[in-house]
Amino acid sequence: MSIGVKVKVWGDYALFSRPEMKVERCTYDVMTPSAARGILEAIYWHPGMRWVIDRIYVMKPIAFTSVRRNEVKSKVSASNVLSAYNGAAKELSVSAKDEIVQRASLLLRDVEYIIDAHFEMTEKANETDNPGKFKDIIMRRLKRGECYHNPYFGCREFPVSFCLCEDEEIHTAYEVVEEKDLGFMLFDLDYSEPGDIRPMFFRAVMHRGVLDLRDCEVVR
Repeated sequence: MSIGVKVKVWGDYALFSRPEMKVERCTYDVMTPSAARGILEAIYWHPGMRWVIDRIYVMKPIAFTSVRRNEVKSKVSASNVLSAYNGAAKELSVSAKDEIVQRASLLLRDVEYIIDAHFEMTEKANETDNPGKFKDIIMRRLKRGECYHNPYFGCREFPVSFCLCEDEEIHTAYEVVEEKDLGFMLFDLDYSEPGDIRPMFFRAVMHRGVLDLRDCEVVR
């Protein structure tokens, strides 16, 4: 039984932040593999399986826009929340003017992708878990539009709409472009050592609108 699935995702805006930009946020040209995995995990996640992204199809032309947003430099401390829960009078908001900063962000607008992925069984799977069971659950959730939490394109204020992609032929926005080099892009984070989480990068080259992630070289 096939354990692969294609999911169409789209939205008004997206922000896949480049880690080298420290203050002003600047997005990658296309969705990162880790962002695609996060969307699928928002739809269905189980400790007995692991999502693997195979391809990302860019369905609409890459277009940018710039916005300026008010943000805060700090957050309410956990100790304040705990004390307030126990009845103490603690501040549970950040309202000081010196805590508010204005930052510009370079976003993607009017985005649409098709995520081609499969899942692998992990050692945490139960005796009753099997690929067929997970595939049935995933297909049912995609057809009903169900998810654990609303997926988003990089930031929570940019929600994702999704559905099952059943198209046999996929025509991307760049199918006449033989090759487009997007430079180095974040691939994912290495969680093998919990105390030392490391980013992984790869050279993103889009062929006819498709970012093929199978057997790509990853640099740590």
